[in-house]
Amino acid sequence: MATKNSTSKLLQDDFRGEVLNPASPDYDQARQLWNGMIDRRPALIARARDVNDVIQAVNFAQSQGMRVSVRGGGHGVAGTALLDDGLVIDLSGMHEVEVNVDQRSANVGPGATLEQMDAATQAHGLATTGGVDSRTGVAGLTLGGGMGWLGRSFGLSIDNLLSLDVVTADGELRRASEDENPDLFWALRGGGAGLGVVTNFEFRLHPVGPEVATIQVFHPLERGGEALRFFRDFMADAPDAVGCNAFAMPVPPVEPFPEDQHGKIAIAFVGCHSGPKEIGLGTLQSLADHGEPMLQMVQAVSYCDMQKSFNEATPDGARYYWKSQYLQDLSDAAIDSLIAALDTPFPGPFSAVAIESLGGAIGRVKPEATAFPHRSAPFNFGIWAGWEHAADDEQAIAWTRGIYEAMLPHSTGGVYANYLDRDDQDRMQAAFGANRERLEKIRKDHDPLRLFA
Repeated sequence: MATKNSTSKLLQDDFRGEVLNPASPDYDQARQLWNGMIDRRPALIARARDVNDVIQAVNFAQSQGMRVSVRGGGHGVAGTALLDDGLVIDLSGMHEVEVNVDQRSANVGPGATLEQMDAATQAHGLATTGGVDSRTGVAGLTLGGGMGWLGRSFGLSIDNLLSLDVVTADGELRRASEDENPDLFWALRGGGAGLGVVTNFEFRLHPVGPEVATIQVFHPLERGGEALRFFRDFMADAPDAVGCNAFAMPVPPVEPFPEDQHGKIAIAFVGCHSGPKEIGLGTLQSLADHGEPMLQMVQAVSYCDMQKSFNEATPDGARYYWKSQYLQDLSDAAIDSLIAALDTPFPGPFSAVAIESLGGAIGRVKPEATAFPHRSAPFNFGIWAGWEHAADDEQAIAWTRGIYEAMLPHSTGGVYANYLDRDDQDRMQAAFGANRERLEKIRKDHDPLRLFA
């Protein structure tokens, strides 16, 4: 039987990138992810330089009977980029972004982060929907659906895909689009991992920025119920250009926040307007003017800076445990349940509860049009626990699950696939709903031996 060193050499013979095994000096650094809770030990990590490297790695894994995981940005909370004892295909070096200004499209490498994609597209005043944290990998975010500030304006990340190039389990490079391999294209739009290694994403782009109107408003928790009711009513009639979320989060211990509020839980509205900034400033001001907030900021900032606004709130290497559910509505009863649940102390300084606004362009796509079925839900409800020390794991996980259970009576029953661990089979039905049977058939057609974890 081959040792790990000799197995790695077998791959290296046909591989132009770098192959790491547990004896390699860079191995421990290479298996670190954004979520410090994830501690997995792959047998090999293959750092691909190009599509040919990906093909070589997939063929090698198939010949050796090794399972494969794929690492793009390494920012996924569930840590699906890594697996124990298998082969990790690390795509972080494949991060090129090419913008076609005339066609308003971009080809994005699978290792690119949102920051890299946004920098390239915003150089031309263009953008596509992508997350709320610029360190997020484009690939992982997109394959699970892809929510972001621009979702109500232009749809999810998957709704802006024109095509994908993907290496399937048989080592073949395939183009997936409406016209080529349409079943695979359907599944890759929201079906998550396990369908192959995507080596290129072609996105439709839209005129955005470079400056956009933004809002940041913080209300004391004691007036949080009233604030959330106003937010709900505002978003019900808001134009598609408004992408705004509500958060329950600790008040940052910095100016201009009142010192007596530092560290206390507040209800915050954060978002932007994708249209002309003069129109956006006026629209968002009407949301900011409600009540007596402790902080009220409506201003124009660069879209790239808006994408970075949450980066410092979730530092690399801290410990994270997230859960989600889609809400039927932000009813008075749901708001009351949430405010009551927030009475439990937050487990760490990087924790928040998010009410992410959907609707708009997201809701105008038919549930069966892509693998992502949650088109009618008005909000995604996320519980984002973030803390520093392993000793607090049990408390943080219990806090997350407690708020999740408290909000279940108001849920559609669905969950966001990007928060799920690959082995969480009990939740897969909740993630894909009526689309799961078709998704599993396509997965089996393209990966019958489950090469991809």
